[in-house]
Amino acid sequence: MNISILYQDEAIIVVEKPIELPVHKNDFMPNDAPYLTKLIGDKTGKWIHNVHRLDSKTSGVIVLAFSSEVASVLTKQFELKEVKKTYYAIVQGNPGEGTFDSKVLVKKKSKFKKPAVTHYKTIRTIQTKLVSKDKTDIELSLVEINPETGRWHQLRQHFAKNRFDIIGDTHHGDFTLNKIILAETNLRRLFLHAAKLEFRHPVTGDLVLFESNIPVEFDQLLNFYEAD
Repeated sequence: MNISILYQDEAIIVVEKPIELPVHKNDFMPNDAPYLTKLIGDKTGKWIHNVHRLDSKTSGVIVLAFSSEVASVLTKQFELKEVKKTYYAIVQGNPGEGTFDSKVLVKKKSKFKKPAVTHYKTIRTIQTKLVSKDKTDIELSLVEINPETGRWHQLRQHFAKNRFDIIGDTHHGDFTLNKIILAETNLRRLFLHAAKLEFRHPVTGDLVLFESNIPVEFDQLLNFYEAD
């Protein structure tokens, strides 16, 4: 599996994680299943330490550390909300601009919730002839998202709760609409991408920004229905 390296030094490595690739091993995976920390470890010949979460179905920028000390410094930045994260998603409807601040579930099959804050801004909206359940002529929007917190499936939960489901979300989203879009476009993915990550370098203290282009499937999806 080809993984693009955006930056690497003696302390950290920043890569573009592909979709459908877990960051680390879990109990539900086969023993020989690939995961990001193993692949990067094999590629660099170094021990890899995870720093922050990025869901397996989400693509985009992620930083990893080469030591537990560096990982601890970076993790602290995330905990103190000093890291600026920018995502892009395609959602149904037009959420406009604002903030979601309702509590979200902390993990699958849990009833326990924690506070979460998600800022968002609609970048582009198109009108379609899509019909799903009680909705007709469904709008699709490209949205820029800046989460303050990093809860489990936070963005997916927040947008689904407010009926602006992220397209391709098979866990929280609009399953009927997802099925229709997949059948018509053959674009199979969660339309959520971690595009920018800004933090202080754990060794130098310099503010660094890493960016990943929005995947081509995002334009392909919007253009498909805009031309309809």
